[in-house]
Amino acid sequence: MANPIPFVREMDFEYGAVTQMSPLVRRVIANNPGPFTYTGTGVYIIGKGEVAVIDPGPMDDTHFDALKAALDGETVTHVLVTHTHLDHSPLAHPLAQWAGCKVYAKRPPQPAEVEIQLEEGGDKSFKPDVVLEDGDLIEGPGWTLETIATPGHMSNHLCFGLREENALFSGDHIMGWSTTVISPPDGNMGDYFASLEKVRDMKFDTLIPTHGPPVTENPSDFIQAYLDHRKAREAAILARMEAGDKSIPEMVKVIYAAVDQRLHPAACHSVLGHMLHLLEQKKVSVVGSADISGTWSLI
Repeated sequence: MANPIPFVREMDFEYGAVTQMSPLVRRVIANNPGPFTYTGTGVYIIGKGEVAVIDPGPMDDTHFDALKAALDGETVTHVLVTHTHLDHSPLAHPLAQWAGCKVYAKRPPQPAEVEIQLEEGGDKSFKPDVVLEDGDLIEGPGWTLETIATPGHMSNHLCFGLREENALFSGDHIMGWSTTVISPPDGNMGDYFASLEKVRDMKFDTLIPTHGPPVTENPSDFIQAYLDHRKAREAAILARMEAGDKSIPEMVKVIYAAVDQRLHPAACHSVLGHMLHLLEQKKVSVVGSADISGTWSLI
């Protein structure tokens, strides 16, 4: 059995206030708490004088005013987006227009119909001014951010590595307070496994997720625990199938019995992600559609 993930959940904050996280990093948290966002979206300001902003967050006038107050007297040179969920990207273009700069991100995926709509839907209108690719550098006075492509949670998910502090802004790829939802068809479990291994091997000293507090104790071990959790979840799915379960919802009722039921629809998507990964490995088969409605069997 895998060791439990050593989640980090305790944090002191005030909505709209500026918190100095490190010499180069400040944070402002939006007042949009929920089962997917924890205490809300953490917006990060990198540098001093000439700064970058990562994940401006949801469209909310009070939050926008707080960001403008936090950035008063400084020049925003880059607005960066980890991925295009509605709790991350909607304020990117309004902030960039206010600041007179451009928005940097990957292109959003093609819209797709899903059986169960998650709370954090896609920002379908989003288009970056500058399309980022793996390995691109974004620089300012005293700070350097490296773009790290990390598909899995979404196909266009990016993380950003702050070289001067060896810190990773991990978006929703790795969160300290919870695991990450992998929701097909855009979310891909195989890609997620590969992306976790990629950032684990980069050996960052700190993980800074968009939601919740940073992970500062043994980040590589924390990421390995994330990987081990996913492998254990896959083993639990196979065990439920051996016990006779053939539908994803009935597996979720047992496997996620201790989890907030508001998250069970998201859990169905994550289990589907695992099932599609197992399907690619020819460990399972499906009758009907390869989705939450399908009838699944072991091979």
